[in-house]
Amino acid sequence: MPNKMNNKNNPSQSTSTIWGGRFKAGPSAVMEEINASIGFDQRLYAQDIRGSRAHARMLAAQGIITEADAKAILQGLDQIEGEIKAGGFTFSRTLEDIHMNVETRLREIVGDAAGRLHTARSRNDQVATDVKLWVRDAIDGLDGALKDLQIALIDRAEEHAGSVMPGFTHLQAAQPVTLGHYLLAYVEMIGRDRSRLKDCRARLNECPLGAAALAGTSFPIDREQTAAALGFDGPTRNSLDSVSDRDFALEYLSVLSILGVHLSRLAEEMVLWTSVQFGFMRVSDDFSTGSSIMPQKRNPDAAELVRGKAGRVFGALMGLLTVMKGLPLTYGKDMQEDKEPLFDASDTMELCVSAMTGMIKSATYHVDRMKLDAGKGFATATDLADWLVRVLAMPFRDAHHVTGALVKLAEDKGVGLEGLTLADMHSVNAGITKDVFAVLGVENSVSSRTSFGGTAPANVRAAVRQARERVVQ
Repeated sequence: MPNKMNNKNNPSQSTSTIWGGRFKAGPSAVMEEINASIGFDQRLYAQDIRGSRAHARMLAAQGIITEADAKAILQGLDQIEGEIKAGGFTFSRTLEDIHMNVETRLREIVGDAAGRLHTARSRNDQVATDVKLWVRDAIDGLDGALKDLQIALIDRAEEHAGSVMPGFTHLQAAQPVTLGHYLLAYVEMIGRDRSRLKDCRARLNECPLGAAALAGTSFPIDREQTAAALGFDGPTRNSLDSVSDRDFALEYLSVLSILGVHLSRLAEEMVLWTSVQFGFMRVSDDFSTGSSIMPQKRNPDAAELVRGKAGRVFGALMGLLTVMKGLPLTYGKDMQEDKEPLFDASDTMELCVSAMTGMIKSATYHVDRMKLDAGKGFATATDLADWLVRVLAMPFRDAHHVTGALVKLAEDKGVGLEGLTLADMHSVNAGITKDVFAVLGVENSVSSRTSFGGTAPANVRAAVRQARERVVQ
């Protein structure tokens, strides 16, 4: 993004000229510093120019400006966009923001016609429109990245549909599951994130342009035309709300925050699983670093950074909530503080999604180690209890008690449940038969979990096919 800044006072671009004849002198250096937003809102240049094009065409169609002036304005806007893209545009702090930088340069190019562009609009409705367009573009880009992440997870889930691993509650071994089932859990989470993005996009897709400063305008504008030209579903319905609404930014940050939670949880799995103590996976060299003092170290830094950056996004949401919470209608300059956290959080999540996709694609899973650990911690105890209910018609609470006694016996003997003899089991309940040993293997355990949404490999393969159909369409 071009970032040429001009900090010199230029009388032809003085802030007093921007504000109008009421002010005889420009602002102090401190006021200029606190007031200027061009250092960050120049990112809105494409959306700002897009909105100005639609506005100019509407003004001409309504006979508010001449076709000749509209043509000159449109040609000038094309030239400005080209200059910015080429890095040849000089952004001036004395002109405060992207809107006045573009308008001032437009006047240099086309003369007085440029002054007519701002007819029937204000920077209040202009910036609201620009930011909505930017968020909409950001949503579309992020949704594509999340789709790529889902596909990466689905591919690895299909590869490991039958790879047995321990499932956890309280980070304690609970029941055997498959790695494919585990990875598909995150496909579901990301799917909900994409759904929330879609909802956010639908809600924001009303056009504020034409609300002007706060009360609408006396000019015979056609707000439906500008809304349609900019791809909105229609114009916003209340001019006061139009210029003061930042719900769409808050909602987008909320969605990003929930996404940050999901990515952070997956990153935490990676951090744990790559440790020597777990030894379940290896993050590729592309996403790992070493230690400056310990040559044996191999740190999953990318995963740790994804985990850490979630807090940065949460902070952006809390910051903007705090800005907006006490504002009366309509626009307050406080709302200029919406853009930096919005841009930063969006960039951060886009980077995190890309990093996570790369880590998932290139990870190596140590399935033998996973399978070995799947049988530890009496992970098939629930299978034993279920067998007692199914075969011996025992009430589940009684089966739970019997299984607990057998777990205690196995602990005392230093063996797993499968290491107990039939005589050991008879010491607790004489009705148990040798058939019980069939459910104590981890493969048998996962294969038996055939309920809808369960971890049985056959279920996982079916879920992979269904997920791929949902995601790829």
